[in-house]
Amino acid sequence: MTYQDTLNWMFSKLPMYQRQGKSAYKADLKNSINLAAHLNNPQSRLKFIHVAGTNGKGSTSHMLASILQESGLKVGLFTSPHLKDFRERIKINGQMVSKQFVMGFIKRNQTFLNDNHLSFFEMTSGMAFDYFEKHQVDIAVIEVGLGGRLDSTNIITPQVSVITNIGFDHTQFLGDTLEKIAFEKAGIIKENIPIVIGESHNKTEDVFRHIAKEKNAPISFADKDNHGSYQTDLKGHYQLHNIKTVLETIEALKRIGYKINDEAIKKGLSHVVKNTGLQGRWQILGTNPKIICDTAHNKEGLELVMEQLKAESYHNLFMVFGVVNDKDIDSIIHLLPKDAYYLYCKPNVPRGMKVDTLKNKFDDFSFQGEACFSVSDALENAKIKATSEDLIYVGGSTFVVAEII
Repeated sequence: MTYQDTLNWMFSKLPMYQRQGKSAYKADLKNSINLAAHLNNPQSRLKFIHVAGTNGKGSTSHMLASILQESGLKVGLFTSPHLKDFRERIKINGQMVSKQFVMGFIKRNQTFLNDNHLSFFEMTSGMAFDYFEKHQVDIAVIEVGLGGRLDSTNIITPQVSVITNIGFDHTQFLGDTLEKIAFEKAGIIKENIPIVIGESHNKTEDVFRHIAKEKNAPISFADKDNHGSYQTDLKGHYQLHNIKTVLETIEALKRIGYKINDEAIKKGLSHVVKNTGLQGRWQILGTNPKIICDTAHNKEGLELVMEQLKAESYHNLFMVFGVVNDKDIDSIIHLLPKDAYYLYCKPNVPRGMKVDTLKNKFDDFSFQGEACFSVSDALENAKIKATSEDLIYVGGSTFVVAEII
């Protein structure tokens, strides 16, 4: 199989939550454990940082990887979803896994993957562990795919566990209260392993403290400590929260013997995009008119991003906006600017919400806008309508951003 044939097999024959939704979710770790055993348990010979959370776990993971690279370590990075190329998910020191390795992994293990009905994310997690072990990374930063307790990545024993924050997302899997969601994400807390919580909350702090005590895991809350002021090349205001989480995690690593100096921290935070290739976080795509995209898609994420949007200067605002079909529009629509003109679009994935359905929902709240054939069509329409003094925002879904980067 060619590289594209390999991807087609992975995407079409196996369920993937990011494209299909609930049918791809598996509520146990049996497949992940079995695949790891089939691969001779590569994760048992690696060191990890494990990162969960509702928002910010991708940015946090990339910041950590960048700092560790600047400290002279060979750093694996496993994140999801990808924007343009599947290989973005698996990197070492910012370099994507090779097409040859992806093809070879599937070719070597295809019979096992097929016979055991592994999901897309289960096989991808196994591929990452296998790749990092074969290339002998010093440490790997692993982003949880969904939740924590039953996530495919939760067969690892990390050096430090991290939970960035808790919000209402994926409630059909993780529960309908903050306490239930916190319990699922706290499933990454391991015996005697330090746990860093990015943001404390009166409804979730007791959950984390209770589980950490049961596991004898030293716990710290990033928003309760002051590690000084640092700048990052990631431009969203919301990155200030993530920086605090990153700095607390670095302190936890230093307490267990890692040598990470202030210069590595400063350089790592300043060169996240250069070192890791992260995209889609308050990314400026053009000027005159200014075009900004961001992958924020749930209530908590959009709340922060829309606050930053209010701080921008412009004459007219155009919103290129699309979502997935299980998005609760009622929970986010009050966050979105009503004085903007909307170019509604459907991201080109099976889960994309039909554009007429999206427009009708916004019409019910008296928003102004029009339906477009595609994401690219919506952006082109916005560019035609906008003057140099206007602003175009592209978002609502990771998949919308992926189509225009």
